[in-house]
Amino acid sequence: MRTLGGAHVVVLGAAGFLGSHLCDRLVAAGARITALDNFLTSTGDNLAGLLGEEAFTLQRYDVTNHLHVPGEVDAVLHFASPASPADYLRWPIQTLKVGSLGTHKALGLARAKRARFLLASTSEVYGSPQVSPQPEEYWGHVNPIGPRGVYDEAKRFAEALALAYHREHGLEVRIARIFNTYGPRMRLADGRAVPAFFAAALRDEPLPVHGDGRQTRSLCYIDDLVDGLLALLASDENRPVNLGSPDEVTMHALADLVQDVVGRHPGITHLPRPVDDPPTRCPDLTRAREVLGWQPRVDLREGLERTLPWFVANVDDASGAR
Repeated sequence: MRTLGGAHVVVLGAAGFLGSHLCDRLVAAGARITALDNFLTSTGDNLAGLLGEEAFTLQRYDVTNHLHVPGEVDAVLHFASPASPADYLRWPIQTLKVGSLGTHKALGLARAKRARFLLASTSEVYGSPQVSPQPEEYWGHVNPIGPRGVYDEAKRFAEALALAYHREHGLEVRIARIFNTYGPRMRLADGRAVPAFFAAALRDEPLPVHGDGRQTRSLCYIDDLVDGLLALLASDENRPVNLGSPDEVTMHALADLVQDVVGRHPGITHLPRPVDDPPTRCPDLTRAREVLGWQPRVDLREGLERTLPWFVANVDDASGAR
């Protein structure tokens, strides 16, 4: 699948932060999209710009049920899942179901249609890593029965199932291990650092930093991440591929940078660290560079500056549901 022009692509979890940006790019590339979402953690607002497009169809649907899409399908992109800690801690069973049953249904659809399958996996498969940066060969250090295990193990199972379909049925699978990503359309109330810091700074309130703030993350701007996903979809790589930024930043430094970008400095308040909160998160991008010719281009300050107008426009949305 080297070109998207005229391709029929099914996107599961299409209304979410990542899914909606992906749909925008797919339609712009000439693909026809069947978009499915149960709106558990999103609304149709993220896809408002595509509604009415002849090449785009949106349906409310729970992908843990049987999946049937009429006609030929060229690719199935599985992005359905709660993705923030606040969401998967609130909906642990739904998270496990969409990672297991949802992945099984999605793979069944791809097999029936002889379509390529792309799984949105996560850096959380590495758990609290004991090596850094994390290469794809690293098996991880995960607490399977901790509160975060519902997400970590759902994604680890989804990867195992996808590769079982590849080995057993010859299905073309692509597995993206997505590291922290940010940009417009993030929900203010999703519990992740970037929206939490922007919301607090814009309200002139202290920014909530968990623990001492020395834990690190690597933050990739959404446009770069979508470039990586499309490159992976077009590739011949069946092994998992890390997609994210290799530049680590401490949460304390991120809070300072967000205050600089916003132009307000209300300071920081320290909160308890969540259970099993990983101390570091940084991808080894060797495979992505060698196989996909991909690496992120937008640096953190520039990405935060591009993101600021979104949060300015939405900071008074008390629900944070976007």
